[in-house]
Amino acid sequence: MLLGLIASILCRHVIITEKHRTKLVHEGQYLAEVEVDLIETDEGWSPYLSLDDAYKLDDIRDALLRGDLEAAMRFARVFKLTPVSAPVSPEPLQPDPR
Repeated sequence: MLLGLIASILCRHVIITEKHRTKLVHEGQYLAEVEVDLIETDEGWSPYLSLDDAYKLDDIRDALLRGDLEAAMRFARVFKLTPVSAPVSPEPLQPDPR
């Protein structure tokens, strides 16, 4: 019985595909575009990142938190975010009566 179970596990065919994607990492006033490969299989928990790509995302996030933009830019495109705001009015704006 155990031998049959082992044989069925070894003989199972798993289809694995990789899709190239861009992930965004946002920390404080910085945003990084990181190229990763998503791994898709016909089993549960798909799609997922490779261990190397997961570590890369963590390293870039840590670099952004430290403000070490040079380290982050080795593996990603880094952007500085600028807030854009409009005046907040308690009442809806009315057209000018002129």
